[in-house]
Amino acid sequence: MEHQQGGTGPGHTLPGCYRHPERETGIRCTRCERPICPDCMIGASVGYQCPQCVRGGGGTGGSGDTRPRTVAGGTVVGDTRLVTKILVGLNLAVFIAVLAAGRELVTSLGMIGYAFDGSGSFALIGVADGEWYRLLTSAFLHQEIWHIGFNMMALWFLGPPLEAALGRLRFVVLYLLSALGGNVLAYLLMAQNQLSLGASGAVFGLFGATAVLMRRMRYDMRPILVLLAINLVITFLPGLNIAWQAHLGGLVVGAVIAVAFVHAPRGARSLVQWGTCAALLVVLAVVCVLRTSALLS
Repeated sequence: MEHQQGGTGPGHTLPGCYRHPERETGIRCTRCERPICPDCMIGASVGYQCPQCVRGGGGTGGSGDTRPRTVAGGTVVGDTRLVTKILVGLNLAVFIAVLAAGRELVTSLGMIGYAFDGSGSFALIGVADGEWYRLLTSAFLHQEIWHIGFNMMALWFLGPPLEAALGRLRFVVLYLLSALGGNVLAYLLMAQNQLSLGASGAVFGLFGATAVLMRRMRYDMRPILVLLAINLVITFLPGLNIAWQAHLGGLVVGAVIAVAFVHAPRGARSLVQWGTCAALLVVLAVVCVLRTSALLS
């Protein structure tokens, strides 16, 4: 439900609809951000669009680019579940591979900081031993049916609205950097011989991004905040052996990326969005290097 914000004091007025200036409104087109009144609002997959954008003429600012854009500047597409379906398919494919290959595949691709391989040969394995790929491959690993079921249900619920609002490329970047951020924090704080796996870090990144997007669109945030609070409570319940570090890392990284994506000024949108992603990637890489150095010293 759209949450409209009224005045905050004497003399405060809302902008007028771009087609009907005499009508004050708190709603803006998700593509061009023009103020639109109820008569001009056209429902979209995320928020509302103005008639001009629906006709394909949403570009503003004199750039000459009139292609429809999402609220984050991505390309509007017909199938807003494509990337989500691919990610679910990848997770399911790896889960089936784990069922077929057994524990060996999990040990080879799961998140381990620095440990002996457990085979009796005393060989060292883990991120600190140069196996950096574990920071991402572990995010597609699941061993238990309830684990992958919960994560894929959350991905299917949170993914499509974000994919529609951000665009496919930005959604993929959000997902992967959230997964990476979760595992980097786990690498920094968890016991190094503790195996962890699952898409939960990426999913919590989607939770954080959804909260930011709903705030940006002035939606009622209570449903997502309640759902996030429940998941955080479960995360920190004793005895469940949940890697809270991965959840928290993914949540923070996802929220930061979403702020850059949906609040970037139009004149410097690409610079702010991709600059933020690059800066986060550098920070995560530095943390990994410093952690590895500390473990090997």
